[in-house]
Amino acid sequence: MAEILVLVDHVDGEVKKVTFELLTLARRHGDAAAVWVGPGYEGAKDKLAEYGAAKVYVAADEELTSYVVAPKAELLAQLVADRSPAAVLVAATGEGKEIAGRLAVKIDSGVLTDVVDVADGFVGEHSIFGGAIVSHAKVSKGTPIIAVRPNSTAPEAAPSSPAEEQVSVTLSDAAKAAKVVEKVVQEKGERPELTEAAIVVSGGRGVGGADNFKLIEELADSLGAAVGASRAATDAGWYPHTFQVGQTGKTVSPQLYIAVGISGAIQHRAGMQTSKTIVAINKDPEAPIFELVDYGIVGDLFQVAPQLTEEITKRK
Repeated sequence: MAEILVLVDHVDGEVKKVTFELLTLARRHGDAAAVWVGPGYEGAKDKLAEYGAAKVYVAADEELTSYVVAPKAELLAQLVADRSPAAVLVAATGEGKEIAGRLAVKIDSGVLTDVVDVADGFVGEHSIFGGAIVSHAKVSKGTPIIAVRPNSTAPEAAPSSPAEEQVSVTLSDAAKAAKVVEKVVQEKGERPELTEAAIVVSGGRGVGGADNFKLIEELADSLGAAVGASRAATDAGWYPHTFQVGQTGKTVSPQLYIAVGISGAIQHRAGMQTSKTIVAINKDPEAPIFELVDYGIVGDLFQVAPQLTEEITKRK
């Protein structure tokens, strides 16, 4: 089967969940070949094998992570030229999409971004216009470069014994133009990262204030979920903007999305409509959010949310 390159998304050797999703997707269309950049591979190789990598290209030179994104694009361009893969898959994160764009220019190929599924022939599926329309697109020339939205594919383990090949690349002066001079580790709470979480609980204008977001956090914690917020809530200063879900915030696609006190404006729907199961709690039965939910609760969130949290806690 044809080889499909998968750029491993990791932080200091800790592989992000989206990589396992990409490996799962790649296995459906060929042999998944992971591309590891930077140090830390030894501690992560078992996870790549667990999710079916048939081969791993290891570029362990620390210099490749001493600059911003250009070195990764140059390494991938070299691998495409040397190995002629059927496609290249990257995560549709800020960094991943920039790498995809740079790589497309270098190898004169087309690129698809924010893809939620890949069909035979590397036809990418997109959810556009706030999720109101599903479109399909295909690269017309060169090696398809596809940036896949996190949480759009359920990761499936498929234990393997991947071959390992050490690779290197000579960086151009242009790739060294932006050097990383300092890294600051953001403190993590116990909740999962918003864009990678399997469950997300978001609060909106109906929450009524910053103090009331405690209800959202308690419900999220009972489910082991991430916390999100609508633009109205973040603009009002009730919750940090880094947790905003929507067209001007973060795009999420969890297995379960619970919208609490969110009306369902098109701006918010654009960031969560591809969620697998959507539940809404809103006192307004005419709220637009009810047009796209799988389950809707018409009621006062200040009564419903605590009861829901209590019942979930009882069943643990």
